[in-house]
Amino acid sequence: MKMMMKVSELVLVLSCVLCVSADSLHVDLYIGGCSDTDGENMYTLEGEEMWYADFINKRGVEPQPGFIDHMSYVEGTYERAVANQQVCKSNLKVDQHNFKDVPLEFDPPSRPMIYTRDTVELGENNTLICYVTGFYPAPVTVYWTKNRQEVTEGTSINIPYPNKDGSFNQISRLEFVPQLGDMYSCSVKHPALNQPLTRFWDVEVKQPSIGPAVFCGLGLTVGLLGVAAGTFFLIKGNECS
Repeated sequence: MKMMMKVSELVLVLSCVLCVSADSLHVDLYIGGCSDTDGENMYTLEGEEMWYADFINKRGVEPQPGFIDHMSYVEGTYERAVANQQVCKSNLKVDQHNFKDVPLEFDPPSRPMIYTRDTVELGENNTLICYVTGFYPAPVTVYWTKNRQEVTEGTSINIPYPNKDGSFNQISRLEFVPQLGDMYSCSVKHPALNQPLTRFWDVEVKQPSIGPAVFCGLGLTVGLLGVAAGTFFLIKGNECS
């Protein structure tokens, strides 16, 4: 199996609970993982991150979207995640010994996609979203530029999220204020790539089309000129009779 071939780099423990009722199917997913230098513990519901352990700042984070009722996890969830990391790293040492001759597979990410959170309005706060998927192992490194100058302020990235095929996806965000003529880029680095993958995005505001209005206005003007000319010749004809 693909996941078994990849165990020497990262041990992932996936627990998926399906709750079935008469008219709905819900997916509750727990992800626990570790490497020699990093770790991950995360709970999701319906594909949305509900809670994850921030081992750098030593706390649990609940990055839940604003359109749902906020759910808080019980006290001690972070401490339990820390304990799970110790178990994971112990298992990792065993797996690294048993699978030491298994070559590590590298899957490159797809070209990133960039889109905005909201409709673009000049001068109004917005968020650029860079979506990357299909890579293994995790994570990717994402960096942003504005007018070809690297940008770090206002950037963030979520923790890797597994796809059904064993690969991962990640989303990076950039808070920005659209100004006409500005150009942004999102670049992705990964061990499977010889060079970064980059996607550009420039500020464009859709303007209402003036073609139909001009055409109708021109037709109306020509029509009025035709009526005026016809009236003129009709009067002249009556004068001559």
